[in-house]
Amino acid sequence: MNKLIMNPSKLMFMLILMMGTIVTISSNSWPAMWMGLEINMMAFIPLMMLEDNHLPSAESSMKYFIIQSMASSMFLMFIILMYMKMQYIMNDMTSVIQIMMMITLFIKMGAAPFHMWFPNTMEGLSWTNCILLMTWQKIAPMIILSMIQYNNMCMYFSIMSSVVIGSISGLNQTSTRKIMAYSSINHIGWMLLTLLISNMLWMIYFLIYSIISSSMMIMFKNLSNFHFNQMFLTTKINMSSKLLMMLNFMSLGGLPPMLGFIPKWLVIQMSSNQLLIIFMIWISLITLFYYIRLTMSTFMLNNSNLKWNIKTMNNTYMTMPMLMTTSTLGFIIYPTFYLLV
Repeated sequence: MNKLIMNPSKLMFMLILMMGTIVTISSNSWPAMWMGLEINMMAFIPLMMLEDNHLPSAESSMKYFIIQSMASSMFLMFIILMYMKMQYIMNDMTSVIQIMMMITLFIKMGAAPFHMWFPNTMEGLSWTNCILLMTWQKIAPMIILSMIQYNNMCMYFSIMSSVVIGSISGLNQTSTRKIMAYSSINHIGWMLLTLLISNMLWMIYFLIYSIISSSMMIMFKNLSNFHFNQMFLTTKINMSSKLLMMLNFMSLGGLPPMLGFIPKWLVIQMSSNQLLIIFMIWISLITLFYYIRLTMSTFMLNNSNLKWNIKTMNNTYMTMPMLMTTSTLGFIIYPTFYLLV
C-alpha cells in the first residue's frame, strides 16, 4: 500500500482500472459496456509495465494487449450486428451473434478452450498484477455474460473444458504462477455454472475465491516464490505458517470443512444437472493432487533459522497467518451464505 501511495501514476491507473469496470457493470447500453472494457484494458497495461520494468513483463503486456484488443474489436463488431438485426429483423443471425459474443467474453476472461494466452501472460507478471488478472479483470466479462441471452450448449462446453483443462494442465507445471493460472481456469468453470443458477451465487463464489487466491499470492509474493523447487527453500517460515499455507491450498481446492468448500457445496445443492456436477467434482480432485504436491515439499525441511534472525523474520511475515486463517473459517459462516442465495 505504501508503494502505491508513493507512486502517483500507479494509483492513477489503478483508479482508472476500477472506473472502467464500474462503467461496464453499471451501463445500460452495449457501446457503453464496450467503452468500459476498453478503459479497463488500457489502464491495466501500464500497471503491468510499472510494476516490473523488465523483458518478461513487457512481453506479457504485449500479449495481453493483442488478445484483449482482438476480443474487444470482435465484441464491438457483434454489437453492431446485433443493432442491425434489430433494425432489419435478421432472425437467422440471432443465435450466431449470441454464440460469438459469448466467445469474445470467454477470450477476455481466459476461459477454456480460449485460455492459451492466460498462463503465458501470468508467467511474466508480478504477483500483484497476477492478483488483479485473476480476480478484478474477470468481473466485467462475467457481468456482461450474465446480461446476455446465452446459448446453453456453448456455456456447458466452456464449463466442461475449463474444469478439465484447468485440472489436467496444472499437473506438469513447475511454475507457481502457471499453477495458479490453471487453478483460476478450473474455478472459471465453476463460476460459469453459477451464472446458470443465480447471480447471487456467482457473487458468493467469486468473493470467496478472490479472498483465498489473493491470500495465496500475497504469501508467494512475501516469499519471492516463483517456481516449484523454491518451496523447499521456505525454511524461513515456522511450522504454523506452513500449516496455514497447506490449509489455504486445501481451501482453494474445495476440501471440506474449509472456506473454499462452501461455494462448491452451494453449487452442488442448487444445480439441476447432477451428471455435470459429479463430473466436475471428480475432475476437480486432480487440482487437489498438485496442491498437496506443492504443500508437501514445504514440510520436507524443518525451520532452520538462526536465533538472532527470528525477530526479523516474524516482523516480515506477521501478516501471512492473518490472511490465511480466513480459509479455516469453514462452516462457521455457512448459514449466512445459504440465506443470501
